[in-house]
Amino acid sequence: MICVTLGRTRHKMVIAEHRALAEQGARLVELRLDWLKRMPEIHRLLDERPTPVIVTCRRRQETGKWRGDEDQRLALLRQAIVSGADYVDVETDVAEQVPRYGDTKRIISYHNFKETPDDLEDIFADMQRLDGDYLKLATMANTPEDNVRMLRLVSEADVPTIGFCMGELGIPSRILCGKYGSPWTYATFSSDRVLAPGQLSFEEMRDVYHYDEIDAETRVFGVLGDPVGHSYSPLLHNAAFRHEGLNCVYLPLRVPRDVLLSTLKEFEALEIEGYSVTIPHKEHVLEYAPYLHETVTDCGAANTLYRNEQGKWFATNTDYPAALQALRRGLELLHPDDADLDSKKVLLLGAGGVAKAIGLGVIRAGAGLTVANRTNKRGKELAGQLNCQHVNWENRGSVLADVLINCTPVGMYPNMEETPFPQHWLRDGMLVFDTIYNPENTLLLKQAREHECYTISGLEMFVLQAAEQFDCFVRRPAPVEVMRETLRQGISPVRLN
Repeated sequence: MICVTLGRTRHKMVIAEHRALAEQGARLVELRLDWLKRMPEIHRLLDERPTPVIVTCRRRQETGKWRGDEDQRLALLRQAIVSGADYVDVETDVAEQVPRYGDTKRIISYHNFKETPDDLEDIFADMQRLDGDYLKLATMANTPEDNVRMLRLVSEADVPTIGFCMGELGIPSRILCGKYGSPWTYATFSSDRVLAPGQLSFEEMRDVYHYDEIDAETRVFGVLGDPVGHSYSPLLHNAAFRHEGLNCVYLPLRVPRDVLLSTLKEFEALEIEGYSVTIPHKEHVLEYAPYLHETVTDCGAANTLYRNEQGKWFATNTDYPAALQALRRGLELLHPDDADLDSKKVLLLGAGGVAKAIGLGVIRAGAGLTVANRTNKRGKELAGQLNCQHVNWENRGSVLADVLINCTPVGMYPNMEETPFPQHWLRDGMLVFDTIYNPENTLLLKQAREHECYTISGLEMFVLQAAEQFDCFVRRPAPVEVMRETLRQGISPVRLN
């Protein structure tokens, strides 16, 4: 179950949003009394409430907004109990001052906004002696491993326990706590009004992660990166899982570079079965996988990590086949009778991991490749690795190419008025492939179409590489059209890549 936290300054707005949440399917709402500017009117908030509620009033030391004194705050919590609130949240240090009464359930809570303390287990043991119907622990995650400690504690608890970590590093525990026995998790009414670090919106929890369908049997996958909050992969893969009727969830997993290998070992306890791998881990992750696909060996980087049928970790690179597939589709439009890269002249802009994977595929397909990069030194290095031609960035317009491929971030949101290849350098009839997918129609592609060029957007490649990952994860074909449409809707209106 998802508990939606409501914090507004006026009673009528709390009541209106509570009704709106009930209409949207919310089954439990937390009313944050400390957000109200006037003294809270308990009966006004509880009478005719459309869902069960948790009444909470946080002090400033728990990052709350309560401006009155402590006696007033405790009196409000006691009044909520006498008035028949479904649940009342009381902190560990005042639990004995707010006695049990009637049918109201007591939530004994502990918050730590600085860390997940080393003595968390001892703190939890003390909480179990405070006569709570439910226990709640919310601590700040300073390392990805803090998620594992918290979820392990939740799974072993004798008293029903809501436990998760805060902050971006703690997002996995907010989504997975139900799998480990937490009665509910917390979400915010709107992503524009987050009441705790790392809190997701009710809409995200419901429509992207399908939290209420997660159970002990749910299989877990995710995207490894730093940063990772901008990734569209959770949107894409969770939509595909749902369409196929699979009991799976796909998480954003922010993991700093220096703790990647130790984190992967700790995450074994969460039984994660597969990862998409993004910056900065595509090379370092190879140290964790004993089995490497030839594309990984050739590129020196992986974007996918998954367990093979023997349970061993296997690394592959789905950018490679996805890019070639997208290019061949474009060439079919350009030359229906000659959709082969063989003997085509290709100009590749960029020298990063994706450029290397695409460049390798292009050369193996028999094309003549020239690399240009904004940092000429890196461009020369990649050209040397691929054994192909190099041209300085300022001279890239001199290359008479049949195919232009942009692997730089030039033109990506929010810098959508930029292009890596000025319009006057484009030639009619070229195939122009931009690996950027946000926006789908970059300035480069718009200007290419004005030159009567054939174009391929990065959305197509992103979907195809994700579809290849889906196949690796669950060993069945991906619903490509569902993924394509999900991504297209997800980037409209445009948001961060």
